[in-house]
Amino acid sequence: MTYSTTKKLRSFYSCFPNDAHVLILINADPDAIASAMAVKRLLWRKVASTTIASVNIVERPDNIALIQLLGVKLKPLNEIDTDRYSRVVIVDSQPSHHETFLKFRADVVIDHHPETGLKALYQDIRPRYGATASILTEYLRSAKIKPSAKLATGLFCAIKTDTSNFERKTLSEDLKAFQFLFRHANIHLARKIEQADLRLDFLKHFKDALLTMRINRSRIFVNLGPVGNGDVCVLIADFFMRVHSITWSIVAGSCENKLIIVFRNDGLRKDAGKVAAKAFGRLGSAGGHKSMARAEILLPDIRALVDHKDEKRMLSWIVGQIEKKAGRGIK
Repeated sequence: MTYSTTKKLRSFYSCFPNDAHVLILINADPDAIASAMAVKRLLWRKVASTTIASVNIVERPDNIALIQLLGVKLKPLNEIDTDRYSRVVIVDSQPSHHETFLKFRADVVIDHHPETGLKALYQDIRPRYGATASILTEYLRSAKIKPSAKLATGLFCAIKTDTSNFERKTLSEDLKAFQFLFRHANIHLARKIEQADLRLDFLKHFKDALLTMRINRSRIFVNLGPVGNGDVCVLIADFFMRVHSITWSIVAGSCENKLIIVFRNDGLRKDAGKVAAKAFGRLGSAGGHKSMARAEILLPDIRALVDHKDEKRMLSWIVGQIEKKAGRGIK
């Protein structure tokens, strides 16, 4: 490894006295979970204790499978006494990314998202990297730690997930990390985790989508109405992109008093992030990448514009907003 990585690792370790009780905070997804596993391994026998805690409820089947199959000891934050911890680490996020993070003084932050002007005792922010797992893999290699099969599998899955199987922009460092992990990961276990993306209660939404979808040339629009989990919209949007003639898949659903709209496209001369931002940015959070994006809008904020309980009218309103505000971008 390079001198800079060795220097970073040394600075990282200097943050933790031997008697430290360390809380690793995450907004649980594959990259965050695997990165937290790596931090826990790096600190093994170097501190008094480490605990991984999630600020979100883990509901996605692939995340649940990853946690169960890799034996990750992950605790909900509201079930632990945070006062007993003397050091706080945040990985794959930054304090401003979640309101709960702001309640803590983060001593260490390691992330691959754009820097938000945070201040921490130690921070390693690399926005050009495809995954935080790639950064932590460099730390492990610099520490001359051979990852266990379960840790390597978690990091392997994380890099695949956050780079969308290297379809998104990545660095050679992501590829190097992936190649290293491939030698140590359990590929059969990784495949089992990746394929665990459905729950029985999700299936009825696929039926609803097929019955109510609106097709306009090569574009599919769906409004699922109330859903128990916003990830259903993601799964169905991805599902429709497997139809060879479809260039756009836009799937909406309402969950926890929010309208969630998921955008997918074939990535050819299109930008889903810009379309989402133009169509819905003034109403809520909206944006993303060229081929995938998301908008989230509080339902009370659009009550005067559309009746969200009328699913057909809601779909017409969504289509109208996209065509009116970002029509050229979706052609």
